Amino acid sequence: MQKELDALVREVLPLDRSAMTAAEAYQARLAKPPGSLGRLEEISIQLAGITGRVHNALNKKQLLVFAADNGVVAEGERARRLQNGIGINGKAYHPEVWTPEEAHGADLLIVALKYGALPGALDSIRQVVGEHTIVMSLMNGVDSEEIIAAEVGADHLLYSLIKVASHKEADGFRFDPDTTLGIIYGELAAPFESERVQAVAALFEGTGVRFRATEHIREEMWSKFRLNVCNNLPQAILGAGVGCYRDSVHMKAISDGLRKELMAIAAAKGIDLSIVDKNSGRGSAVPPDARYSTLQDIDAGRHTEIDMFSGALMRMGKELGIPTPYNEYTYHMIKALEEKNDGLFDYSGKDQEPTWAK
Repeated sequence: MQKELDALVREVLPLDRSAMTAAEAYQARLAKPPGSLGRLEEISIQLAGITGRVHNALNKKQLLVFAADNGVVAEGERARRLQNGIGINGKAYHPEVWTPEEAHGADLLIVALKYGALPGALDSIRQVVGEHTIVMSLMNGVDSEEIIAAEVGADHLLYSLIKVASHKEADGFRFDPDTTLGIIYGELAAPFESERVQAVAALFEGTGVRFRATEHIREEMWSKFRLNVCNNLPQAILGAGVGCYRDSVHMKAISDGLRKELMAIAAAKGIDLSIVDKNSGRGSAVPPDARYSTLQDIDAGRHTEIDMFSGALMRMGKELGIPTPYNEYTYHMIKALEEKNDGLFDYSGKDQEPTWAK
């Protein structure tokens, strides 16, 4: 590899100054105001220096991405944990850890946070984003982009999502690359094959990360939102693996009730999920004992993302006049489980006042 690289470097010759002078003279003879083509005039002169020709045709363009530093923006205890390394599929990684100030002006910022952590991270996100920074939020839900856009401007956002079923073990996190759908992203409106869409594809190419661009990113995001609401939440209340939807008509009925409410809200917002349903295939394969993120949070004693799931649907349903009884029940049940983890229902003390039931 080094020999090949050295050979390529030797083929890079100095700029042809005579060709650049000739190109500049040619520019001066054209029937136009001097400098009226701006940067294009500079590019044509530089291209002459590269090729040794005044007249050049660009019949095929390529976008080349040269990646420099890659790192993680973190502060405090999270930064210390990352500096000690993180395990993924049995391999230890030690990423570069930057402060927001050190990461300012990054070409690409990927936001991967729990919903409850987003408000506290907005100031850091604002410090990282420079004039040309692309921001991709891989968070669950359908409103993190709007929250971030309110801080940094909507033009920075490239809408995206990630589909990965992972779980934590003693040596870190594990997932199956062969059944993981990966990152899906795209522009909200044409041109869908924009330069930044192509730049992100070039960055991910060859990394082992599965990805694809789409012309229906909003529908893709709502499709994942539906998966989270219907499959993530009921199992968290029951405390059982995802096989419960296959093995219990009662769990299936709860999931279907949540789905019906979500679909009604999506339709009222003009979001046609059938566009992505016909191309989605069977999705990611998971074992029947798999525990999705909400149940993982409950198991670990953490607060969940229920506010971005049923909480968001309750708010949207109220705005649109669509009843959401299944989501309201699910929301309050999971909030109660959070309170249980917080110790609110610990009645083991001796001096507890009695309650009265009528």
